Amino acid sequence: MNKISTPNAPAAIGPYSQAISVNGFVFTSGQIALDPKTGEVVGTTVAEQTERIMQNLKAVLECANSDFDHAIKTTCFLADMNDFSTFNEVYGKYFTSKPARSCVAVKTLPKGVLAEVEVIALVK
Repeated sequence: MNKISTPNAPAAIGPYSQAISVNGFVFTSGQIALDPKTGEVVGTTVAEQTERIMQNLKAVLECANSDFDHAIKTTCFLADMNDFSTFNEVYGKYFTSKPARSCVAVKTLPKGVLAEVEVIALVK
């Protein structure tokens, strides 16, 4: 089991790892729209925040020797299900292989962000 850590994605804001790699799989922690350098929320719209989330996930997956094309399953959390279509537009640009997915609305997310995404992927 390997803990994944890259300075190209935000540091964990709690007692957890950015991701864990085990037996050929990568399990990412949920990524939110934080700038990896400042730790500040990026964007005020769900589209802007989702773009940052995808960049953070890309960095974590790359550090674990994986990528979006090797994603098996994602779990997506939205602060408002009315953002579903806009979220999907950005999400779909990255997850072109169409992994299995769950998407739910939640009451609140860390730092008041509008979305969070976690991924299970294969190591290349």
